[in-house]
Amino acid sequence: MTSTASSSHPTPTSAPPEQDLAGERQPSAWLRGLRRFGYRAPESSGDVRTRLVPPHPAPSSRLWASFGLSRFTAGRADAILGWAGPLLVTFVAGLLRFWNLGSPKAVIFDETYYAKDAWALIHRGYEVNWAKNANDLILQKNGHVAVPTDASYVVHPPVGKYVIGIGEWLFGLDPFGWRFMTAVLGTLCVLMVCRIGRRLFRSTFLGCLAGALLMVDGLAFVMSRTALLDSVLVFFVVAAFGCLVVDRDRARERLAAALPVDAHGLVRPDAHIAETLRLGWRPWRLLAGLCLGLAAGTKWNGFIYLAAFALMSVLWDVGSRRVAGARRPYLAVLKRDVLPAFVSTVPVAIATYVLSWLGWILSPGDGSGGYFRNWAATAGKGGHFTWLPDWVRSLWHYEHEVWEFNTHLSSPHTYQSNPWSWMVDGRPVSYFYESPAAGRQGCPADTADKCAREVLALGTPLLWWAACFALLFVLWRWFFRRDWRAGAIVCGVVAGYAPWFQYQERTIFYFYAVVFAPFLCLALAMMLGAIIGRPGSSERRRVIGAAGAGVLVLLIAWNFIYFWPIYTGHAIPIDSWRSRMWLDTWV
Repeated sequence: MTSTASSSHPTPTSAPPEQDLAGERQPSAWLRGLRRFGYRAPESSGDVRTRLVPPHPAPSSRLWASFGLSRFTAGRADAILGWAGPLLVTFVAGLLRFWNLGSPKAVIFDETYYAKDAWALIHRGYEVNWAKNANDLILQKNGHVAVPTDASYVVHPPVGKYVIGIGEWLFGLDPFGWRFMTAVLGTLCVLMVCRIGRRLFRSTFLGCLAGALLMVDGLAFVMSRTALLDSVLVFFVVAAFGCLVVDRDRARERLAAALPVDAHGLVRPDAHIAETLRLGWRPWRLLAGLCLGLAAGTKWNGFIYLAAFALMSVLWDVGSRRVAGARRPYLAVLKRDVLPAFVSTVPVAIATYVLSWLGWILSPGDGSGGYFRNWAATAGKGGHFTWLPDWVRSLWHYEHEVWEFNTHLSSPHTYQSNPWSWMVDGRPVSYFYESPAAGRQGCPADTADKCAREVLALGTPLLWWAACFALLFVLWRWFFRRDWRAGAIVCGVVAGYAPWFQYQERTIFYFYAVVFAPFLCLALAMMLGAIIGRPGSSERRRVIGAAGAGVLVLLIAWNFIYFWPIYTGHAIPIDSWRSRMWLDTWV
């Protein structure tokens, strides 16, 4: 079949008024007006396949020839580099994150909750109340302490604590043990961002650049070395995003394979196929639903990403069917894709979330199990839902109480911050601080004054400040150039950032921003790619662009190295510490 339309949908003899002679819809007047701001209609191509599944650029024959490789060998080398480059960046990121991971040998910031809750979950199946001196006993006895049985009221689901508990189960209840898994997941996040960036930008270099930026982001680095839930949340969110990007490519490959090919071997659009083809089994979308359920089972923010990513994925299907030739792509997606997309994500995520409470559900309901486990049999007797199992009613009551707590928390905290300040590193969080005297705890003996040891959750300033401009760039790119990659990055940032603006009076912290830090790194890599220039640009343009982008990347790397002591709790003279407090709000 070589025609551009199905036999059941004959080609019209005249084009509608809003279409040109080639059948392409002309932009409306308001879109034409946007051209002064850089608006450009989506580019069309003679071969629909290249629009549905853009190929990776062919490796430069000059580059590989300089290494003595033939074109065939060069193609294989490029495919190998697609994994070798990301793995190399990940290896370096792992070295940084695991270096001296057990230091400071202390329970820092909210580790006082999650490290002990994780230990209780793997031993009891539910969180317990610990004695006030439990932290000191744990450090003194190397974790060899009895686990209490009295249930504790907690306000976060159990998945993240189970993950932290894996490290404790492997290495014991000590700082290295409870930080081990967050370091593993933080390292794997770098690998995923490299591979996601490569798939988004069709460039191994830009993918590795995005991962390298995440590697040297101070906030992501500190969170990877601290037993908090947010690092676990980041991992599952990025994994879900990656799964959906792969699913998008797979679905578009199926569409391209089903479309007709003309006499010249070019794939042509077909309205009938584009509107009726069922895309079949989509395991990557199911896996995304599982990851989003685990994200929600870590912190409730995961449900926001579930809604945002599910909508994004459906809109991707709309775009795919439109490119394939669908005249009414929204209707086609409504008929063919919405229900499978919903089933693959929302029920899977909810079932995963409920199953994450299995330890609590299986605990005794006689008052000796998890907190509120016996609510339905005691205070919750009666009502209209007594036909439901007691554990369902008790869990629902627990969730309601947690919702009330999380939405009304307003206790003042020294390091709380307003979300307006997050993008500029307005108020970082100090997780640990000591002032050792000269000759003690790593403080040089020849220090004239005392030293400072701090672990400060601070995003690498130059990276975050540059990311402010990168965010504006991807917004422009999405709106005016209709670049789906920019839209996907914006979705990842907005889902993690925007919800906090409705809780500006609540006690919230800057480190919550770590969940969208990977998307900021992707945005910055995309902007740097634009600075370097397109492959077809002149050599002069590329050299100047590469020099400018390289200087910015080197400054960001230097900035990370400069702040290294206050990311790792390394003792430095107090004057050196003061020189690193660039803003008064950092103290």
